[in-house]
Amino acid sequence: MRGPAADRLRRLRWWLTAVFTVANTIGLLILAPVVIRQDAQRDAAAADSELGVVTAPVLRLATSSGSSTTTDLINTAAITQDPLYGRCPDFAVLPGGGTPFTPRYNVPTCIAVDPAILNELATQATATGDVTFFDRKATNGHAIRLKAEPFRLPESKQNDGAVIAWLDVQDKADGHQQLVWVVLALCAGLIGAAAAASYWLSGRAIRPAMAALEQQETLLAETAHDLRTPVAALRALAETAVRDPGQRAELLPRTVRLAGRMGDIIDGLLVRARLAAGVEQLAVQPVWLDQLVAGVVEDFPTEGARISLVTAPSMVRADPTLLQRAIGNLLDNALRHGRLPGAPEAIITVTVADGRITVADQGPGIDPEIGEDLFERFNSGGGSSGLGLSIVRWVALSHGGDLRVYNGDEGGAIFEFQLPTTQQ
Repeated sequence: MRGPAADRLRRLRWWLTAVFTVANTIGLLILAPVVIRQDAQRDAAAADSELGVVTAPVLRLATSSGSSTTTDLINTAAITQDPLYGRCPDFAVLPGGGTPFTPRYNVPTCIAVDPAILNELATQATATGDVTFFDRKATNGHAIRLKAEPFRLPESKQNDGAVIAWLDVQDKADGHQQLVWVVLALCAGLIGAAAAASYWLSGRAIRPAMAALEQQETLLAETAHDLRTPVAALRALAETAVRDPGQRAELLPRTVRLAGRMGDIIDGLLVRARLAAGVEQLAVQPVWLDQLVAGVVEDFPTEGARISLVTAPSMVRADPTLLQRAIGNLLDNALRHGRLPGAPEAIITVTVADGRITVADQGPGIDPEIGEDLFERFNSGGGSSGLGLSIVRWVALSHGGDLRVYNGDEGGAIFEFQLPTTQQ
């Protein structure tokens, strides 16, 4: 479907897709940092808890009584005798710019850290008096988490030093980085899925509008195409009557028939369009198919044709008005195309039985390469409007039936219009 209205609907679909995708992207951009931050905080809290298990007892041991020298104000003996002295995480007791004393480190060293970093952190913690956590790099490049906790010796009026403990958190850092990549990949996937889903949902949302627009354009195209031939003929008759007033009496009946045909075309197209759009419903009722077909054949103009009718009682549930139009279109098609070249008239045989209407002619038959294409709009294969058979098939399908065409064994085309039968 093409046209400005269709283009606007397509642009609307893309706009809806963009808005929905942007909204989801903003939500993910807000949520992803929260998830990443919470994971980092959880890792830091776990490391801080593990470091606190070291600094608290070391701080208690260092400030306990028992030092025997003036240069060793901390209780070194108590520290070295504690089991923490030989286990990880590492720790150190440093002066940090306070009262001078000999620094103490645990044994063994689990991960080496530059002493300058430790002294800097001890000095900062001693000066501020606050328990502080730091993230630094070890000498081997691993990420480490440090805790510096200042202490004050008995009877001292200022902070004398700080206990620093540190822990290798490279595994946690690697896990966190992996989580970051996973979250980013999930966000990208979710954004793509949101774009695809929004495109699909917006397509479903505007589908009724697209269908209504297509029906409108189809109605206009069918009306214009089907009216083109009778309008041209009507114009030719009018021009002939103007040029030759003596032929007006002869031309007037033909003009009336053409006008009636145009009215029938318009009525049929409008009914089909209104039914397809759901504005009207099929007026379904029990119908004796054989009687209805007999009435249509009786009223059909037989000039240039000989129609024979064979019927058996058959009841269907259908809209009689639409059935009459479909049968009329089949007869008109047989009249137009069911005559051999040079034959004085078209011979048409109509058979009705078991919900099936068969219209057979003795014309040249149907080209096998065309086949079902005859039922498509504007494709008659014979120079007519091409709407008659498409309307017949639409009537059959709308009643739960079908329309088939094939060539007879002795030549000619056979059209089968099948409807579901009902109990009498």
